[in-house]
Amino acid sequence: MRLLVISDTHGAYPRALKAHELAGEVDLIVHLGDGAEDARLLAAVLEVPVHRVAGNCDFDASLPTELTLEFEGCRLLATHGNRQQVKSGLKKLIDRGRALAADVVLYGHTHLPSVLWSEAMLLVNPGAVKEGFSGTYAILTLDGGRASAEIFRIDED
Repeated sequence: MRLLVISDTHGAYPRALKAHELAGEVDLIVHLGDGAEDARLLAAVLEVPVHRVAGNCDFDASLPTELTLEFEGCRLLATHGNRQQVKSGLKKLIDRGRALAADVVLYGHTHLPSVLWSEAMLLVNPGAVKEGFSGTYAILTLDGGRASAEIFRIDED
């Protein structure tokens, strides 16, 4: 299973579409906040499910601040990261992932792409889609309880 993971689009809907185009075939999209409207638009025009959480710049009270999802024998925690203060370190994020028995923790907020393992959890920050930031997205691959992720740049025209 291939998941497109994006975050921090901040209104850069065309760049979010471009990330989807560059990613190729994906089974679903996870948007990690700060662009809830962009995620809603993606869900409206693409024929792929879009899961989304609220970021600190999203004001839709109906959106969850985190989601736990299960696919291919892997439990995923999706959160923006601001509530876990990820700009000051990953300890609270890791603690939250452990509390939920997550195999994979997806987060944004820092605008810095990262893929790392910590305490038997894969931590993935796709960076920011918005122009002027990292211009990156992640592909998360799940296969029979195993997870891997890779960061990709959004090509500039």
